[in-house]
Amino acid sequence: MRTEISTLGEFGLIRRLTGQFAMRNESSKKGVGDDAAVLDYSDKQVLVTTDLLLEGIHFDLTYVPLKHLGYKAAIVNFSDIYAMNGQPKQITVSIGVSKRFSIEDLEELYAGIALACEIYGVDVVGGDTSSSRTGLTISVTCIGEADPDKITCRSGARETDLICVSGDLGAAYMGLQLLEREKNVFKGETNFNPDFAGKEYLLERQLKPEARKDIVEMLDKAGIIPTAMIDVSDGLSSDIMHITQQSRTGCRIYEERIPVDYQTAVMAEQFNMNVATVALNGGEDYELLFTVPLELNEQIENLKGIKTIGYITKTELGNTLVGRDGGEISLKAQGWHAFSE
Repeated sequence: MRTEISTLGEFGLIRRLTGQFAMRNESSKKGVGDDAAVLDYSDKQVLVTTDLLLEGIHFDLTYVPLKHLGYKAAIVNFSDIYAMNGQPKQITVSIGVSKRFSIEDLEELYAGIALACEIYGVDVVGGDTSSSRTGLTISVTCIGEADPDKITCRSGARETDLICVSGDLGAAYMGLQLLEREKNVFKGETNFNPDFAGKEYLLERQLKPEARKDIVEMLDKAGIIPTAMIDVSDGLSSDIMHITQQSRTGCRIYEERIPVDYQTAVMAEQFNMNVATVALNGGEDYELLFTVPLELNEQIENLKGIKTIGYITKTELGNTLVGRDGGEISLKAQGWHAFSE
């Protein structure tokens, strides 16, 4: 069954897509349906972030299911709020769609958004819809809250601070390489079965990433406030340099301590890629990269899912990667660049 968008009109479409969203947060006073949302933050600092996703640039609908795309569009914004040591509370969702999409297609997209909001306790409070001649466009703005004394920016790292990262790195990038490979094999074939056996983790990291709410909660429970933090969206090398540039420091990272999943390492070998390069430059892992004072070393080591990978140095020492053989090279920001060719 396919229902044309024109049968509902803009406001009918909005009601159809957003009628499923219930309000979960006390700060959400009025959501979809008025000229503006009404939010009430009395004793918290308000955090705001936004992401724009463009078909053909940020996603390929050849292999990205619309429900997964909706989920990911929400998650990447939640991740930005967690990276500030805050909690996401509301989002607005705006889309540009062409006639090739049906009502059912958009319901799939919004089902993914709804699932993400349900799991992370976030409210949809507004948005916009428009026609598009260039494919699907998704813009999500997320509003979050944080205690004023717990907000963590990129600029707070200090010399001798430990550099820590959650989870593992490079899996999302290898998932993308796998999907692109199978897409190229698929071209021209009528009965094609993609080879994804044993690679489910890599696909999930690319198609359905998670924001590290659990890490923020774990640090809070342990009484640890990072000195600087960022989510790994552009790649470890680029994102640690965002911290060092804004903190006016250098860094020293040890290759052997960078966490990499077994499937990532195997897939990198199959693609004849250096696994350290994949972990450093892949991006889209949405893990949390943060710094803490040296005296918290023992506490950090006892927290599950967090790995210490280096430390902050003086700015004149630069940003250095220490290889497994002890050799040193300068880190380069080789991750995602929005305006590179």
